[in-house]
Amino acid sequence: MTHRLRSAALVLAAATTTSLALAVPAHAAPGSGPGGVTVIAQGLDDPFGLASENGRFYVAESSAGEISGIIPGGTPSVRLAGFAGPSGVDRRDGTLYVVTGEAQQPGASGGSLLWSSRRGEPRRVLADLMAYELANNPDGQRQFGDDGAPLDALSNPFAVLAGRGGDARVFVADAGANAVLAVGPSGRVSTFFVPPVVTTGACEGVPNNDPEHTGCDSVPTGLAWGPDGHLYVSTLSGEAPGEGRVYALDAGDGSVVDEVSGFTAPTGVAVGDDGTVFVSELLEGAPAGDGPPPPDFDPASVGRIVAVAPDGSRSAAQVAMPLGLRFTGGHLYSTAFSVAGLFLGQPGLGQVVRVDDSAFAPLDDPAS
Repeated sequence: MTHRLRSAALVLAAATTTSLALAVPAHAAPGSGPGGVTVIAQGLDDPFGLASENGRFYVAESSAGEISGIIPGGTPSVRLAGFAGPSGVDRRDGTLYVVTGEAQQPGASGGSLLWSSRRGEPRRVLADLMAYELANNPDGQRQFGDDGAPLDALSNPFAVLAGRGGDARVFVADAGANAVLAVGPSGRVSTFFVPPVVTTGACEGVPNNDPEHTGCDSVPTGLAWGPDGHLYVSTLSGEAPGEGRVYALDAGDGSVVDEVSGFTAPTGVAVGDDGTVFVSELLEGAPAGDGPPPPDFDPASVGRIVAVAPDGSRSAAQVAMPLGLRFTGGHLYSTAFSVAGLFLGQPGLGQVVRVDDSAFAPLDDPAS
């Protein structure tokens, strides 16, 4: 993801780890949690992406470099290990798809890759997404400064979602490339959707790393299928308050079918059976500015999930640092404490939680 989310999340690092430990005991039992939020797995190291198939969940533990399988109520078991910062995971017909985040520099090993793995077969690199960015530059922005250094993240895959039905493609939200990419079974990569630079509200006239493109880069972060067959994409929009968006795309050609705005730095998306759009706001409630938070600040209070019903009404559930979302079996699931290890020095506090309807309270202001 762009440097903006990293720098903003670092504000949390100044919070007292004692506060976090008190808010979420390291050995909290599955099933405990705030009203309407049920813990189904814990002990995870920075859980980012979340997937499900056949009643089992799969989570990308970014700091541990692992993909773990979870049976609700059971102990997570490592399915795959040895990745360089896995950020997204999905599973289709027994095959796991994993994306690893930004390589430190072009040509560095392990990062900006799409992997596939099927039980009993060796994992393989399906696509080199950094190579695609360098060769194609989907958003058309300047990649390097006059000194040859990258002006911003080049390729930073953050979410992956397999096609549905007979669609054999795999979709990747590349937060560095500012694009949603489609990868075919042979590994051929193509640009599926490039969300526009945001130029409204707090993004109007904002300097960008590329002077030809003022405003906030959209930065795709999450992917989900809706019951309408559309592909939903959450976009960060430079963390500008109220300027985050979710796009509903035609699954065939990537054209925009619908757009929902009014989010702040969304990091994940899911869609309910009735069309309700759920968006995770990882850093909602984090102290503003670069200085340390108040002494009594509780980092467990950071984060929420916003629900937008088909009639446009909005509600929110307080979930600590949510990131990856998945709606399955009539329920919404989310990762929680997703950056507790990375930014707070508290590894092993990550969770997967079920968020029931009772956890949501109405929001009066869509951008609040």
